[in-house]
Order: sequence, then structure tokens, then C-alpha cells
Amino acid sequence: MNPAKTFRNLLNDNRLELILEAHNGLSARVVEEANYAAIWASGLSISSSMGLRDCNEASWSQIINIVELIYDAVNIPILFDGDSGYGNFNNVRHIVKRLSHYGIAGISIEDKLFPKMNSFINGEHTLTPCNEFIGKIKAAQDTKTNDDFVVIARTEALIAGMDMDAALERAERYHVAGADAIFIHSKKSDGMEIIDFAKKWNRRCPLIVAPTTYTTLALETLEQVGVSLYICANHLMRASLHNMKNIAREIKEQQSIHYIDSQISSLSEVFNILDYEELKTAEHKYGLKL
Repeated sequence: MNPAKTFRNLLNDNRLELILEAHNGLSARVVEEANYAAIWASGLSISSSMGLRDCNEASWSQIINIVELIYDAVNIPILFDGDSGYGNFNNVRHIVKRLSHYGIAGISIEDKLFPKMNSFINGEHTLTPCNEFIGKIKAAQDTKTNDDFVVIARTEALIAGMDMDAALERAERYHVAGADAIFIHSKKSDGMEIIDFAKKWNRRCPLIVAPTTYTTLALETLEQVGVSLYICANHLMRASLHNMKNIAREIKEQQSIHYIDSQISSLSEVFNILDYEELKTAEHKYGLKL
């Protein structure tokens, strides 16, 4: 089964699935080893790993180059964080053509103006007109080369301070335009507006959330109101940053690498997750001493 078909089935099986972000090939291997069903190729995480901000400082081609490395590293589906489509419908067509050709399972695009700003940065978040965003959804659906490739419409209406009716109206228009799922985003800490939205949405199509701020809301609660996908959107990148800062500080303070061995992966762990043993098998198969 192709990755897009696997992901489409995952999205539509009426159960909530938890997926985790990856921002390079190594973190993708970690996600797969931990038995997640799919990967979120996070724009924030990938940009941050490049030393760039999540406001389209990195070009779409730079981001996709990394996503292709992620794809080559694992055997589970990848959902691409397409920000606001990196421009107009024509940019979306170019991106989707490359993604679906390469084997990526789907794209999520959000209804913000390009260039977008990360949703958790304080300030004004301006949305694109509905008709323009609907054109991007249609362009993505018309361009994909794999029928199972999913096009997800993410509305930032609640992030932009709009009311629930406005968020529901945008979601409905995107659904009618051909979106395979709706991604509703919020930064409220209790998650109650997500619950309210989900109840009113009433399972009209799969619903996706990223509970970055409402972390205490149980998966069971979200599943009961019809959420299909729970995205842990940036957590491996943040874990990496936290631990790298701690290790760098400790080495400097101790003037030695001796004391940090218990806090870092061994070289054997690195070699195992990247499957160096496969080289021995390949040596026998191809008759070349490595």
C-alpha cells in the first residue's frame, strides 16, 4: 500500500491517531522507531533546525528538500506542513506536484496571508480572503498525481481572533471546495473552543488538531467529539534544543566531555538507528568489501 493510501485510511478510520513531528532524517527515524503511524513535517521545526524563523524565511524548495530526506529515511507516511502555500494557487500547484510525485502523503495549507507568521507569536494574524484560499484547495486537488494524496485545509480563524461562527463558516466553505480534512487551530490553554468547534462541526469530514497549548486535554475527550488526528507539532525539535543547550553548558562548565556520557546517546545508538548493520548484508549481496 502506498503511503498516501495508508494515511488516507488513517484519517478516515473513525479513530483518533497521534502523530509526531520530524525535522530531519534522524528525527524521522526516531518517530518511526517509537511506532508512530505517521510524521508531521513541521514548518516550524524544519525552519528552526535551519536557524531560520517560522515566517517563510526558508523557501518552499529548501523545506521540501529536507522533507524528501525524511521520506527516504522512513517507511511511514508524511504529512507536509505547507504553511499558507508559499504564495498563490500557482505556488501551491508547483509544491503539490513535487510532493505527490515524490510520495508524500498529503499537504496542510492554512488560510493566512503569505508570508505567514507562526501562530504563537503575539501580534496581528491576517487571513487570506476565502475565495483565494478556496482556489488554493482546488489547485492542490487538481494538481496531485496520486488520487490518495490528501489536501487538508487549516483555518486560523480562532488564532486571528474571529468568533466561532466565522471559523465554522470558513471550514464549511473549505470542505465544500474539496478539502479532505479540516485542521482547526487554537492557542487557548484549556482547549474548550476546540471542543466547541468539534461538536458543532459534527464529523462532517475528518478533523485535525495540534494541542500545543492545551496539553492537558485528554485524547479520549477529543476522540469523543470527532477529532481524527492529534499532531504533536514541534516537540522533538524543542526537546533537541533544550538538551543541546544543557549539554553545551555542562561541557563548558566542566571543561570535559567525561561527565555527560550518561546524558547523551551512545555511538552504538546512532549506528543502530541508522542501520549500519545493513551494510554487512549488502556487502555479502553485492560482493564488495566495505
